[in-house]
Amino acid sequence: MDLFTHGRAAQIQQESPLANRMRPRTLDEYVGQAHILGPGRLLRRAIQADQLSSLIFYGPPGTGKTTLAMVIANSTRSHFITINAVLAGVKEIREAIETAQERRNLYGQRTTLFVDEVHRWNKAQQDALLPWVENGAIILIGATTENPYFEVNKALVSRSRIFQLKPLTEEDLTQIARQALADEERGYGRLPVHIDDDALAHLVDVANGDARGVLNALELAVETTPEGEDGRIHITLEVAEESIQRRAVLYDKEGDVHYDTISAFIKSVRGSDPDAAMYWLAKMEYAGEDPRFLFRRMAILAGEDIGMADPNAITVVLSCWQAFERIGMPEGRFPLALAALYLSTAPKSNSAFAFFDARGAVEKEQEAEVPNHLRDGNRDKEGFGHGAGYLYPHAYRGHWVAQQYLPAALQGKLFYQPSDQGYEQRIREQVARRREEQIASLMESERLGDGEIYTTSPKNRARDAWLQRTISNSGRNLGQQRDRLFELAGVQRHHLILDLNAGSGLLTWEAVRRAPEGGVWALTADLQAGDALRQMAERLPEMERPSILIGQLAELDYLLGLRGETDLKFDHILARNLFTEYDLRMTDEEEIRRLRDWLLPDGRLCLIQTVPRHGQRLYRLVEWGEQTKLRDKVAVAEEAIYHDESDPLVNWDEADVQAALTAVGFTHIHAQLETETSQRQITEAHLTRWFGEGEGERMGYGRRLQAGGLTKKEVAQVETLYRQQLVGRVAEWGTAVLFLISECDGFSRHSNS
Repeated sequence: MDLFTHGRAAQIQQESPLANRMRPRTLDEYVGQAHILGPGRLLRRAIQADQLSSLIFYGPPGTGKTTLAMVIANSTRSHFITINAVLAGVKEIREAIETAQERRNLYGQRTTLFVDEVHRWNKAQQDALLPWVENGAIILIGATTENPYFEVNKALVSRSRIFQLKPLTEEDLTQIARQALADEERGYGRLPVHIDDDALAHLVDVANGDARGVLNALELAVETTPEGEDGRIHITLEVAEESIQRRAVLYDKEGDVHYDTISAFIKSVRGSDPDAAMYWLAKMEYAGEDPRFLFRRMAILAGEDIGMADPNAITVVLSCWQAFERIGMPEGRFPLALAALYLSTAPKSNSAFAFFDARGAVEKEQEAEVPNHLRDGNRDKEGFGHGAGYLYPHAYRGHWVAQQYLPAALQGKLFYQPSDQGYEQRIREQVARRREEQIASLMESERLGDGEIYTTSPKNRARDAWLQRTISNSGRNLGQQRDRLFELAGVQRHHLILDLNAGSGLLTWEAVRRAPEGGVWALTADLQAGDALRQMAERLPEMERPSILIGQLAELDYLLGLRGETDLKFDHILARNLFTEYDLRMTDEEEIRRLRDWLLPDGRLCLIQTVPRHGQRLYRLVEWGEQTKLRDKVAVAEEAIYHDESDPLVNWDEADVQAALTAVGFTHIHAQLETETSQRQITEAHLTRWFGEGEGERMGYGRRLQAGGLTKKEVAQVETLYRQQLVGRVAEWGTAVLFLISECDGFSRHSNS
């Protein structure tokens, strides 16, 4: 570049709009997007280490996508090429690739290609990049305002890491505006500009998260306002209002915002929030969305999310839809709003999904014949006996009789689960009672037919498969616990997460999926489990792997120190059965305080904890008949087991957990104690263990009953009764599970408060 070209480029830069002149040049100048560029975040680490892979920046206009690419250009040692997909084609792609190959061959230098508006390229243009991204000849950085998962080739997306940029906050925009006013080289620092606080607040508010919008408005205000008598350029609220008057609504009827907004509307109606439903409905109508599309989605919701809780909901929607077609706009907004309000305030039930469960059974289960008593007897009743044994419900009291209507392989299978809302609440007990009678009818017929129904070598394997499904549901319960915890925790893509009791990785791998732009650390005291976690982590790309730490809870600071992460803090600490796994007692205040110290300000402690004190009582599993006195003695003795002050395994409950956390500074503690019911088959081994001597210092159940006041003879009676009623039986087993979310408000790691 000669002096004349350089001078001309400098002049063009000086005369360019303020928004272009004020583009940040380094990470320190960059404002906003702390969720992906804050200390410790993946993208910041990669930029600082100059170890970038192909990236795609996705977000609305004015959030800093192109600016971030320019910052990377100033930070990387690779050759940087910039092209705009609106203006460039295959020719420019080939030139960029030739340059990249030449620099790699001659100088061993990598090339980074930044493509602005990458979604504007057609499939052929995007495909032209694939081989060169694949072999590492170029590192692609794409910027797009459209969802890359829909608008960019899947092959390119699979080879790139997606980072979503969010609209800037009011604080971000205020900082950007004040930087422009103070910068003497690129902004207005040399001019005597004074802007009133309410004027700046107006510019920031109407810009609606768009940095370019606030800088363009500021530029117009400064450039068109003459100096006053005092020699200052005074920007008042009136001037600011003239510079930027109307908030733009970002909405594209075929784009990402369209789908996001209708999703927000549906979720607001499903969540019974009429205010939010009105807001999102108004936004879509204001932006020109077709009301027929909205009515169609509401009709679907009436069946999917309200269903039998209010069977009238779908009638209301269809009536409002018909009224809209007859009235038209603008008055048609009234039936549109009426339908949304009715659905928002109606009781909710998704029991209509029973159809899809049944459809899944049709797809997966072996084809089953129609039971003989349900077959049509009009054609071959005499020859094959079809229809024989059918009980005509109208001939019975209440117009109902207990008989089986499902195929033999599916008897006992439940598809429809009535909710406790609205109309369904009225029919729920009736449905449950009739099912109980049907299952009782099935059990009685099997007892009289084949004999013992619980058998290791069943004659009817389909029936036995159903029984086993009801028995072994522990994996499903664990999955439900995991999903419930993450639902309450509010984990975001950029969060730093610590799994304090990683074990099998139940929470760890879900955290990796939920926070791909942050980081995950997992601690386990089990060496074998830790090795397994590390082997699984090795299968992931290096930048995506969780950090697996093996050791006790008290060793965590030391383990982090070995990695040079002494001051690392987390957005979320997750753990399942933290107190029982590490034998952490409620009185160990110093140990519990460490949980708070490992959290960032406003971080969250998220726990799943089984509470033994509220666990299943054995005496409730049996029928005592006339032995009421013995039952009462057993009940008192068994309850005493769970209130033994000397036993740290059971001498606490959810109130003690909350008190222990409050004592060390945790606030906003949200705790939910739920009872999970599972099916357990009681065996001889259970009884032998319960009435044995116990393990180590812990007494067995039988000895505990003796300690609670029962004689040896009475304990023997209890054992006999339990063996008679429980061995071989599938019992409803209740487990108390505590879901706890607690926040830490602004404490520092070494705070003494």
